[in-house]
Amino acid sequence: MKNVLFRRLCLLILITTVVSITSSKAQDKPSEKKESQYEFTLINQVKTTPVISQASTSTCWCFATTSMLESEIIRLGGTEVDLSEMFTVRSAYQDKADKFVRLHGATSFPAGGAQHDVTASIEKYGIVPQATYPGLEYGEAAHKHGETHAILNGIVENVIKNRNKKVTPVWKDAFNSVLDVYFGNIPESFEYDGKSYTPKSFAESLPIDPDDYIEFSSYLHHPFYQEFELEVPDNWMHKSMQNVPIDEFMEIIEYALNKGISICWAADISGLNFRPGIATIPADGADVKDPAHEEKTINQKDRQFVFDNYNLTDDHAMHLVGLAKDQNGKLYFIEKNSWGTANPYKGFSYLSESFMRLRTMSIMVHKDGVPKKIMKKL
Repeated sequence: MKNVLFRRLCLLILITTVVSITSSKAQDKPSEKKESQYEFTLINQVKTTPVISQASTSTCWCFATTSMLESEIIRLGGTEVDLSEMFTVRSAYQDKADKFVRLHGATSFPAGGAQHDVTASIEKYGIVPQATYPGLEYGEAAHKHGETHAILNGIVENVIKNRNKKVTPVWKDAFNSVLDVYFGNIPESFEYDGKSYTPKSFAESLPIDPDDYIEFSSYLHHPFYQEFELEVPDNWMHKSMQNVPIDEFMEIIEYALNKGISICWAADISGLNFRPGIATIPADGADVKDPAHEEKTINQKDRQFVFDNYNLTDDHAMHLVGLAKDQNGKLYFIEKNSWGTANPYKGFSYLSESFMRLRTMSIMVHKDGVPKKIMKKL
């Protein structure tokens, strides 16, 4: 009898200990709900097409700019359309290869790019709907460009290094045949919504004009209110953009979003954790889980410092679509990403003003999204 009572007593102690440990661990898990501490009130948000994923590619530049143009088509009175990113990616590869060979390799041949790659491609080659040109000819359900870029890069590298000491006129045919194999042949014509188009005529049917979109940046190593070439590897086209002080740069962003004009945003997203979907520049020692946490004040010299020391790079491009405030009245910028919908905000994130001031590299916006007083200075 004593042995039975002893065993029951031991079992009771064991159960009590396990329950106590489990309860203690459960109380140590508030971080799993840290994003729920933020409560956002929408100020304004443009209509967008659905969030999609760029998958295993370095084509954020195309997904972000295309998303912005799709919203612009809606804003300007057109019908919602899903444009083909891969049509533009393929077309840009042609021009990248031509420039790389003409400059004897003394330029970059990146998988990445810039916002102006998209508008330049539309102007030169046109555009097509997604259904007309999915760009998936290599047996994958989602885009994977590791092999594709390696082969294309190998072609142009070996063309300029070949031991014949000259370049034949047919290397482009070889290069384009690889593009055809991976992305598909460029359609000469296609049917859409009961009408027949070419890529050029389809682009002309849309209410967007590539010439209406302006790129801005903000750095001290070039004069303000003048154009300059942003010195990053992905700017393989060596295109210029407008340089304005950071306060006016931020004024453009807020002005455009308040008018319902969305923006293509190129940035270094160090500090943006996509899963919680919130990014700030916390002051030293601040608790980022607390929406009321203090942030660093960012000025023009701060931006210049991180750009000059390579802490601000041409990292990622996204689509700025709106403005919101948290429960403490702090302003946030809403961005649409191209990484799918696996975060609490279904593919969108909230970026603080300090984050925008420090981590933004450049923007592209419709000319109507620029305050007139700033436009006059350009």
